[in-house]
Amino acid sequence: MKIQELPTPVYLVDEKKLKENLAVLRSVQERTGCKILLAQKAFSMFRVYPLIRQYLAGATASGLFEAKLAHEEMGGENHVFSPAFTDPEMQELCRICDHISFNSIAQLEHHRAVWEASAVSVGLRINPEHSTQEGHAIYDPCAPGSRLGITRANFPDQLPRGVEGLHFHTLCEQDAAPLVETFAAAEEKFGRFFPGLKWINLGGGHHITRPGYDIAALEALILRIRKQYGTEVYLEPGEAIALNAGYLITTVLDVVHNGIPILILDTSAACHMPDVLEMPYRPPLQNTGVPGEKAVTCRLSSRTCLAGDVIGDYSFDQIPEIGDRLTFEDMAIYSMVKNNTFNGMPLPGLALLRENGSCELIRSFGYRDFKERLS
Repeated sequence: MKIQELPTPVYLVDEKKLKENLAVLRSVQERTGCKILLAQKAFSMFRVYPLIRQYLAGATASGLFEAKLAHEEMGGENHVFSPAFTDPEMQELCRICDHISFNSIAQLEHHRAVWEASAVSVGLRINPEHSTQEGHAIYDPCAPGSRLGITRANFPDQLPRGVEGLHFHTLCEQDAAPLVETFAAAEEKFGRFFPGLKWINLGGGHHITRPGYDIAALEALILRIRKQYGTEVYLEPGEAIALNAGYLITTVLDVVHNGIPILILDTSAACHMPDVLEMPYRPPLQNTGVPGEKAVTCRLSSRTCLAGDVIGDYSFDQIPEIGDRLTFEDMAIYSMVKNNTFNGMPLPGLALLRENGSCELIRSFGYRDFKERLS
C-alpha cells in the first residue's frame, strides 16, 4: 500500500525515523552503561515493540495494563510506577514486573507481604521539590501540592527495609541541564540514601533525540552517578523514542467562512491529538507556515460539536480544497495513547511506513470499537 492509498484519518509511524531515534538512545547506553526504557504512556504501538527491544533494555508502565502489554509484547525489563496500586493489581504485578516503584511509605507497607514474597526489586518515588517547568504546569510533578513523589519532610530517617532503589520523574520535553539541576536538588535532599542503592531511576521527559540536545552533559551525569554511588542508572523517556517519527494524515471534508477560511477535517484535536488542547500544542503541518507567512491563513478544525475543537491557524499558498489530504507531523507520541471517541468520532487507523516506502495498515477501527467502550 502507498501513503496516498491509506484511508484517513490514520496515524502513520515512520520505521526509519524510529530506528534513527533508537540508535541514538542505544549509543547513550553503550557509552555510559545506563539502561533506557520505553515509557509506554507516550507511545504504545506494540507492533514495533520487537524492533524497540533490539535497542533498549525494556519498558516502563504507569499501571497494570501497560505492564501486561510490555510483558506480553516487549520482553526485557518491565518496570511500573503508579500513585497507588490495588491489592489484586499488586498480586499480578509481582508476577510480571522486575521493578515496582511506590509513591508513598503507606503503599510500600500496605503491599509489603506481597512484594517481599516475590523477586521484584522495590523502589520509592521521591519529590526533589525542584521545578524546572516553564509553561507546562499540568506536567510539573514538583509543583506545590503535587501528589507525585515523597518529599524529604515525609521521608523516613532510614531507608525502609527491602527498598533497593529511588526514582524521580520531573522533566517534560527538556534538555540535560534541567536534569543536572534536578539531580543536584535530589542529591542535596536525599543523597545520604544513595550509597548502597541498587538503582536510581532518573525518570522521563528527556528529549535526547531532539537536535541540539546536550548528550555529553547527560552522559557525564550518568557516569558520575554510577562511579560515585556504584548504582545502576535508569532513564525512561517516552517522547524521545518516537519523536518526529509519526504523522496523522487527514482529509478536508468542507471549507466554511467566518472571517477566516475554516477547514473541517475528518480528524479532531479533542479526540485524536488531545495535547493540542491540554498543553497547548501546535502540531507541525507539512507545506504550511505560521499565520500570515504564506498567501492565505486558514483555521483547521474538526467535525465534532465542541466549539473549541480547533487544531490551530496555518498559512497556505492557496486554500485547500475539499478532498485534499493534510499531514500533521510528530504525531506518534501522546496521540494514539490518549485518543478517544467523543461524539462517536472514529478512531484513526494505525499504519507503519516501512523503510522501502511501502505502508502497512496494521489496524482499522469501526463502530464496534466505539460501542464496546460504552454500556
